[in-house]
Formats: sequence, structure tokens, C-alpha cells
Amino acid sequence: MWLINSPIGRKVIMSLTGISLILFLTFHLCMNLVALFSGEAYNAVCAFLGSNWYAVAGTLGLAALAGLHIVYAFILTAQNRRARGPERYAVAGRSEKVSWASKNMLVLGIIILLGLLLHLHNFWENMMFAELAGIEGQFGPADGFNWIKLTFSNPVYVVLYVVWITAIWFHLSHGFWSAMQTLGINGKIWFKRWQMIGLVYTSLLMLGFLLVVLAFAFNCAPSLC
Repeated sequence: MWLINSPIGRKVIMSLTGISLILFLTFHLCMNLVALFSGEAYNAVCAFLGSNWYAVAGTLGLAALAGLHIVYAFILTAQNRRARGPERYAVAGRSEKVSWASKNMLVLGIIILLGLLLHLHNFWENMMFAELAGIEGQFGPADGFNWIKLTFSNPVYVVLYVVWITAIWFHLSHGFWSAMQTLGINGKIWFKRWQMIGLVYTSLLMLGFLLVVLAFAFNCAPSLC
């Protein structure tokens, strides 16, 4: 099957899974912004998205998308390194049009993966997994508001999340327009437009997540007043 065996097919899978994950991040941010204004409303959303069948199915689907994206990222990176051979560093040094993010996508991906594992430990493990496994924690599995407060009361987690969000921004600022290019949704006119749209959209997206982290870190969210 060409989607799996050909380099172009692998890039298509990377692009489609990447766009799907960006859409999820958009939904996740909309959900998190609720916590800034009402803890009760946010917990109601958490209860609705608890350990029911569609939440579990969605979680498994997201895990599959993320897994595919990560696996194919390593495959494509290894292929590119083999194709360039010993000249890859010289080529990277000579190219003025190659962005820093595009040259360091693997490093950014590793940082993002480590941040994801930390995020799963802080929230998924204490919420959905705890509810599925019947584990009693410091707060209830649907009390996402207090889990957010607890997590970002720790300055170390605040710094780690800021680094994580920054890495995601660099990754997405390149990945967004690159995905459009791979899928052929571009041209001489739209290439620059997709770069600008991607930069603006991903910047707003990551600024939203950063706002949530800092608002809870400094206790300045309306819901905390």
C-alpha cells in the first residue's frame, strides 16, 4: 500500500494525523478556557467527558493518531538522514531558507513527547484512568479544576509546561503549512498565505494554553477570585 510503503504516502499520513491533532488541540483549548471563568462549568465538562464509552473511544483514537504521527516522524527523519548522508550538515548550514524549526523537528518532537507523558501523568492518570480503575486520589476524577490548581501551584510544573508549549508552537508553526504543502493544498499564491495562516493560528492556540497555565500559576483567573 503506497500510504505505508512510499515516502510520499508516509508524509501524507504525517500530515493528516498532524492536522487531526491540531483540531484536537483546538477543542482542548476551548475546554481549558472554560476553567478560567468557572470551575463548576469546567468540572461539568470533565464529568461529561468522563470514562464513558465515547470518551474512552476518543482517547484510544487520539492515542492511535499520536502514535502514528510519532512513529512516522522517526521513520521519515531516519530516511532523510540516510538520503543526505555525510553532507546533511553542510547542506543545512548553507540553506538560508530552512527554518530553525524544520531543522530541529526531531528534537522538538522528543520534547513534545516527554511533555505529553508528563501531562498524562498529571491529568489523564488522575482523572480518566483513576475513574476506570476505581482509584481514589486527592480529588475526584471529574474535579479537573482542582487538578489544574494543584498542578500549576508547583513552579517546576509551570516552567516545564511553558517549555512544552513553546516546543509545540515551534513544531506547529512549521508543521501546519508543511502539511498543506504535502496534501497539495497550496500553490504559488497560497504557499505564503498558508505560512501566515499557520503562524497566526498556532500562535493564538499556544498563547491560549500559556494563558491558562500562567493564570492558574499566579491565581489571576476570574474563576479563582
